[in-house]
Amino acid sequence: MSPSVPLTIDNIRSTLATTHLGQHLFLHREIASTNSDAMALAQAGSAHGTVVVADSQTAGRGRQARAWFSPPDVNLYCSILIRPAELHIPMADWLSWIPLTAAIASAEAIHTVAGVSLSLKWPNDLLLNGKKVGGILCESGTGLEKQTYVVIGLGLNVNVPQNSFPPELAPIAGSLIEHTDRPTDRNRLLAQLLLDLEQTLDELASQGPHRLMHAYTTRCATIGRPVRVLLGEGRELVGIAQAIGRDGALHVLPSADPLQRHAQPIIEVRAADVIHLRE
Repeated sequence: MSPSVPLTIDNIRSTLATTHLGQHLFLHREIASTNSDAMALAQAGSAHGTVVVADSQTAGRGRQARAWFSPPDVNLYCSILIRPAELHIPMADWLSWIPLTAAIASAEAIHTVAGVSLSLKWPNDLLLNGKKVGGILCESGTGLEKQTYVVIGLGLNVNVPQNSFPPELAPIAGSLIEHTDRPTDRNRLLAQLLLDLEQTLDELASQGPHRLMHAYTTRCATIGRPVRVLLGEGRELVGIAQAIGRDGALHVLPSADPLQRHAQPIIEVRAADVIHLRE
């Protein structure tokens, strides 16, 4: 099998077709965390669409500050700085839809470039045959002049062989290369991802999430299955995931309680870890 094409700024820009995303691009051979670097750039006033990409990370982060497996030369680790311009939806809805919109864009870009169809696990995981091949970490803040910004971080297992995962990840992690006949060009994948993300974010800001709700629900592996939702502080919810709400919340119907005479109302979950249970 031929080796993976190296990440270079010239290679990324050779197919980049965006207006804003990636026009300011920083590529690192090794960095602690692309999200941490992008957050620092955001605080310093860097422009909308600034992208930090790395060939490897020494302290990559997922949700709940979990370590992200980030070996060199094979995967894609990037963070995109987003500053809202003219919004035609409430800021709260825009913020809640950012990780879901990023997941849609990632899945569409991967299908275009690698020919692989992914499913989505609410709110921010990319799955291939039930295994996690990617994750999205969104962090927001206010920088100069109290302007809101969001950093969208993406870690994607592209060309890493299955036998390279550490033992604790091997049963649950996957890679695109398991389902392609050659390594995927990460330069082209990043360029396509930025294009799809720019288009979906523009749609979200101008038209709201109507079509995106359908696009996300169509790919979502969480809808219709039993789940355990970890709400924090030792609290959890077990039930059936019913739908994605207009604000991006996951609607969960709690499991029947034999002590309750009446049906329990649907719970709207806006921030939590979700575990898919066996049906």
